[in-house]
Amino acid sequence: MPQDNNSRDSEQKINSRDKKNDSGNNHEPGIHLNNIFSKENRKKYHFSLWYFLIMLLILFVINNLLSQPPRHEQIEYNVFKEKIESGEIRRVEIGEREITGYTMTREQMLQETETGFGVQTTAAPGYTTYRVDDPSFIPLLDSKGVEYYAVPPRQPGLIATLLSWFFPLIILLVFWRFLFARMNKSGQGVMAFGQNKAKIIAEGDTGVRFNDVAGVDESKYELEEVVDFLKRPERYLEIGGKIPKGLLLVGPPGTGKTLLARAVAGEAGVPFFRMSGADFVEMFVGVGAARVRDLFRQAREKSPCIIFIDEMDAIGKTRQAGFGGNDEREQTLNQLLVEMDGFDARAGVIIIAATNRPEILDPALLRPGRFDRQVLIPKPDLAGREQILKIHAKHVKIDPEVDFRKVAQATAGLAGADLANIINEAALLAVRDNRKAVNQSDLSEAIEKTFAGLQRKNRVMNPMEREKIAYHETGHALTAFFTEGADPVTKISIIPRGIGALGYTLQLPTEDRFLMSESELLNLIDVLLGGRAAEELTYNEISTGAANDISRASDLIRRMITEFGMSKKYRNISLPSGSGQESMLGLAGKGMREYSEATQQYIDDETARIVNERYSKVLEQLKENQGLLNQIARLLLDKEVVDGEEFSQLIASHKKETAET
Repeated sequence: MPQDNNSRDSEQKINSRDKKNDSGNNHEPGIHLNNIFSKENRKKYHFSLWYFLIMLLILFVINNLLSQPPRHEQIEYNVFKEKIESGEIRRVEIGEREITGYTMTREQMLQETETGFGVQTTAAPGYTTYRVDDPSFIPLLDSKGVEYYAVPPRQPGLIATLLSWFFPLIILLVFWRFLFARMNKSGQGVMAFGQNKAKIIAEGDTGVRFNDVAGVDESKYELEEVVDFLKRPERYLEIGGKIPKGLLLVGPPGTGKTLLARAVAGEAGVPFFRMSGADFVEMFVGVGAARVRDLFRQAREKSPCIIFIDEMDAIGKTRQAGFGGNDEREQTLNQLLVEMDGFDARAGVIIIAATNRPEILDPALLRPGRFDRQVLIPKPDLAGREQILKIHAKHVKIDPEVDFRKVAQATAGLAGADLANIINEAALLAVRDNRKAVNQSDLSEAIEKTFAGLQRKNRVMNPMEREKIAYHETGHALTAFFTEGADPVTKISIIPRGIGALGYTLQLPTEDRFLMSESELLNLIDVLLGGRAAEELTYNEISTGAANDISRASDLIRRMITEFGMSKKYRNISLPSGSGQESMLGLAGKGMREYSEATQQYIDDETARIVNERYSKVLEQLKENQGLLNQIARLLLDKEVVDGEEFSQLIASHKKETAET
């Protein structure tokens, strides 16, 4: 027994020694293969498609070289026939496109080329010419005793046949592989069509707060409730309340809808997904619906969060029955409706959408349970404009003497984006004039540039046209001064601006107006007609300079009759020019009306009557102040620009002189 144990131990030692020797042997086949297919060498032996293409190209070249027929001397057809007649050509092969002639018959060629191995060759000196449709060719061969026979068309080799099929296919595959590689590199792979294009603007902080948004205080109050829910949802869940699933921000362009949505996300400190309505729609049907599903899936994973869809009308337009619908857009809208109706309000996913055309949205989007709350984002009032200007001026060097109240008064009707542009334009003007800070004149010039366009001082006008423009603008200014309730004149200029403005009279309101009476509308028409009246009074003729003025005056009178119910016959009656959705979309064209031809005739007659009455009144008013008209027009010709203060002083001094005389 001890002997057996010793022998067993010795055998184990020997086996272990052998294993060590085997492990140290570098020439073992198994070890060698492991080294080859290790991670370090895998790239070295990596198969590439280019190896396969190069090999096929080499085979194609070899096949063409081996299958090339023997080349013979190429001669013209008439020379070929002469060699037949002279007896030099004894045998002719007639092919599909070529004719080959040999100087030996088949029997002579076989005798000369026969070898000891029994191998024969058809190679022999000859001539080649292109085949011609010649009826006398065969009789010529018969008469000269020339051997002739037809040969079948030359067939390509097997490799060439395979390559003719596979080579275009391989090129196509290479092209598609390159295309897909580029698409995958840019993140738009083949399988990425259904992925949404929403980007997380900030993971928890957008960098915008409610303090950065001004002029929409009432709208901010509506959204503070959403912020409170995202911060402390347990307060609402405890009492059983549910936060609105969706909020629709409605307002004109540039009022800050996107900025307000980012402020909500910034205040709540949650992820913010931003996507445009047009990003859902593609040329492939079903892609938009897939992107909606993917967007909501990602939003649930990041909850609580905010999904912001800008330009909601791109996918939320009312669905149409019958022909003319958009299947892709409607499928996308259907999927959005399902997703909004399907997820739990307690999930912490808030949808905020923005649009400036709420009237065209599908009613299913606006029902309770989807976009529960609509928040109006109007254009800012006077106080709001002042706050917005101060916010945008924080990062601009402003002269301490700048009065933002005056700037806000001069920018009535502008949105927040317009005010931001005015601050930027004023900063550019200050740099252009080598100033270190923006002053009041820079802001005034920026306002005029926004309303009237860029100055065109280099435009050359003849003296007569320039004089007519001066009288035209003076007529506007004087009519505005003598018209009760008209906005005060801030500046008169005969410097061309924009595309078609040869001069302008700038009137800036002192306060925001939301309603206008009938008399105020008529006074506005008087101011519009003052320019043409001044031309007729001075030159006894009229020009095309008042084209825009009379167009605006005529349109305003028609609206007074048809929309505002301010006519004698149709008092307090609206005469719509379109019906239903067509009118709401602004698609009602000429001739689309809901009243008779007699009513249309009355509208035309009433418009002409009111215009003539107001024009006669303005003309009579300017006649009474013709001296003042000439004085201001001459001053305007000398200085090109007369501001509101100087204009008021001229009128005051003229009245004083008139009173003394």
